[in-house]
Amino acid sequence: MRLALVLLLALLVAAPVPLRAQGTDVTPSTGEIDAAAITGRHGMVASQEAQASRIGAAVLARGGNAVDAAVATAFALAVTLPRAGNLGGGGFLVLHRASGEAVTVDFRETAPAAATATMFLDAKGDADPELSRFSARAIAVPGSVAGLALAHERYGSGRLPLAALIAPAIALARDGVPVTGDLFETLTLAERRLGRWPSSTRVFLPGGRPPADGDLLRQPDLAATLERIAADGPDGFYRGPVAEKIVATVQGAGGLLTLADLAGYRAVVRPPVRGTYRGFGIVAMPPPSSGGVHLVEMLNILEGFDLKSRGAGSPAAFHLQIEAMKLAYADRAAFLGDADQVDVPLAKLLSKDYAAELRRSIDPGRARPSAEIRPDSPALGGGGANTTHLSVVDRDGNAVALTTSLNFNYGMGLTADGTGVLLNNTMDDFSAKPGAPNAFGLVGSAANAPAPGKRPLSSMTPAIVVKDGRAVLVTGAPGGSRIISTVLQVILNRIDFGLSPALAVAAPRVHHQWRPDEVLLERAVPEATARALAAMGHPVRVGPTAGSAHTVVVTPDGMVGVADRRARGAGAAGD
Repeated sequence: MRLALVLLLALLVAAPVPLRAQGTDVTPSTGEIDAAAITGRHGMVASQEAQASRIGAAVLARGGNAVDAAVATAFALAVTLPRAGNLGGGGFLVLHRASGEAVTVDFRETAPAAATATMFLDAKGDADPELSRFSARAIAVPGSVAGLALAHERYGSGRLPLAALIAPAIALARDGVPVTGDLFETLTLAERRLGRWPSSTRVFLPGGRPPADGDLLRQPDLAATLERIAADGPDGFYRGPVAEKIVATVQGAGGLLTLADLAGYRAVVRPPVRGTYRGFGIVAMPPPSSGGVHLVEMLNILEGFDLKSRGAGSPAAFHLQIEAMKLAYADRAAFLGDADQVDVPLAKLLSKDYAAELRRSIDPGRARPSAEIRPDSPALGGGGANTTHLSVVDRDGNAVALTTSLNFNYGMGLTADGTGVLLNNTMDDFSAKPGAPNAFGLVGSAANAPAPGKRPLSSMTPAIVVKDGRAVLVTGAPGGSRIISTVLQVILNRIDFGLSPALAVAAPRVHHQWRPDEVLLERAVPEATARALAAMGHPVRVGPTAGSAHTVVVTPDGMVGVADRRARGAGAAGD
């Protein structure tokens, strides 16, 4: 039975199958995608794991604010969703306060001090994916602990200490979580990745095999690490015994991380990227996220089209979205990087005038080949459930969108011995060489080359939509390169097409990232729609689901928490 399950899961995550434009081999599924919604008035949390959402909701019930709940949920996810929730990765937090103030916390990982622009090239000067994805050189300086602690210190309610927010995660790690659903499936699929490392085998593959369905996963080393953070704050992670064990493990595997790298890490508070769309405000993450910039860019382009009259999910509406995606992802490849180290032309990319210029290049009835977009780009040479997102709104109207990642499922697969901390392989998000694609097929320029202390470009797109100064939609998603297009479509489904919160999240999605020149359709996209897009000239592929956009929507009748069932085990909680 285990073998049959492994084969089935392998098929579900296999590379998408081609959909030929000639129409002789079009076989998209018509399977439904579900989203579970609940309504409350006093606070709401939606995340990729139901138990973690309940922990966040309990914090709200105890008088904590949205930041407190987000921090507690994120620490819980490090235990209950180890493939993406983490202490050893990084992420972004967007906060819109009830006062109207908005800030972001950047806790993206940074490159070690020994990083160089050529560190992932082989002897011929070509990008070597083995080095950037599977060697310990791919491990960047983790940021999650620093970011969550900073958010709590500056923006928490002050009613609950950090230790109280970490306490539920400690109990879960010590007492164990059931290995069912998503955890069972992903541990089965990650057996080879985790089995490379004795330290990970001891935690996740007891007896050398994944746990059986229904077993308890106990993580006593992780519980001890969380206890040290609860007692000492970030210093309990970035200095002292935990830091020493992390560095010993990384260097023992051939990585570059040092004690100085850990001790020197800082999360950063930044002003958000802002935009407007049809009278709504958009609050999103600035670089090193590419998501906020290009979400606003795509919305600016699409604002000049009447999407509503074309209809939700119609070929005509999808076509315009796809064309806007191409333009924005081409700009991502050309311009985006860590704005602390390179010049990113934010004002231009976010301007309505620039969007109008791009809009004029779109033919409403015909696909434009990607080769015609930025044909001089060096990037012309060349999906994953690896990340997790949570959304929170509290009774006062404070809203948090928080996305974190290890990059791949279970990151590097390497657990820092004696700590329970899974380590990231985020360095692959740098451009190993201009034009060389990363694991998600994204290409970039020298603006995103590795350098000491630099933060790699990310597609994570935590976003908040506001109206009259109040948050009305909080969303984000995992999904690698498909994150930005997922968030875009949730917002369009709600604003342009007026879909209910659940349908706005559940509706089938499309994706285009400029390179490669192809449209990726979820299997739930109707066959007729797929054929119509192919007839417009779009090279189309049908593939797995895109992201899981756990969302909170504020309506006149209350808060609606939507758990995107593309992720098994997702849940919303509130009252």
